[in-house]
Amino acid sequence: MDEVKQLVTDIKNKNLKPIYFLMGEEPYYIDKISDFIESTVLAEEERGFNQMVLYGRDVAVEDIVSNAKRYPMMAEYQVVIVKEAQDLSRTIEKLASYAENPQPTTVLVVNYKYKKIDKRKSLYKTLKKTGVIYESKKLYENQVADWIRRVLSPKNYSISPKAAQMLVEFLGTDLSKINNELEKLQIILPKGTQISPEHIEENIGISKDYNNFELRKAIGERNTIKAYQIINYFAENPKDNPMVVTVSLLFNFFSQLLHFHGLSDKSPRNVASALKINPYFVNEYIAAARHYPMRKVSMVVSTLRDFDVKSKGVGANAVSQGDLLKELLVRILSN
Repeated sequence: MDEVKQLVTDIKNKNLKPIYFLMGEEPYYIDKISDFIESTVLAEEERGFNQMVLYGRDVAVEDIVSNAKRYPMMAEYQVVIVKEAQDLSRTIEKLASYAENPQPTTVLVVNYKYKKIDKRKSLYKTLKKTGVIYESKKLYENQVADWIRRVLSPKNYSISPKAAQMLVEFLGTDLSKINNELEKLQIILPKGTQISPEHIEENIGISKDYNNFELRKAIGERNTIKAYQIINYFAENPKDNPMVVTVSLLFNFFSQLLHFHGLSDKSPRNVASALKINPYFVNEYIAAARHYPMRKVSMVVSTLRDFDVKSKGVGANAVSQGDLLKELLVRILSN
């Protein structure tokens, strides 16, 4: 995120490079940087003659180079944006010859999503010298809640840890989806608001009481009644609560609990650091560790591996998701 801020600052200050090669698994920042260049480098009246958007599936590398070598008309720069450039992955190395001597009055933006170019080859090495290479890496699940807070802070919003966790568990690590939901909330809620689980439930449709976060907490506390209430809710709403997601999240929780048992220093600060979790959730792990000694945790992890396979339809074709979840819960909560 800091690298993106520096790129944006440089572009605002007209400290432009002739090539911006934006690549990587996370498309959110690739789109953001590309859109910012598209809307910022040229004045509105200059764009008609000097800004061009190409698509990888429709052009060859030679077409890109041909357009990039043109001179701007009545403007200091021309901007050439190549979207979905990953469709040119087999021939993208041909861009290396242009990158060696790029047109200084052209800003070429290449959006190479979900992939990376080979860092051992000439295109990467040349771009490092003459342009900008930005690699947009996928965030790990435990990093997304912090990303949400950082996105909201400059806009004068905050979010409670539980609300952030609800978004992550419901939307995963897709930053574009999460940002879309955050933008909806910012339209509805006044500046200065702390986004709460109630806001998430009312405006996004994620139940604050019946979700994987609450299930994990109920299981950790061995709150059998609450856990079965949530499982029954999941069984009645399977499309909104796919079993494969529930099993994956529980597997991560118990794997972390196994790690917790192995820690010599179980102070809250060290636990948060070692397990890579928000300090807000440390007490849940401490409580769960009392109910699940290491041997029991190992058995639960093994059980979750079995049910992960079953949740994908292997060896359990005739069993409903709800029945599988109930069986899983019995296995976890049994002594």
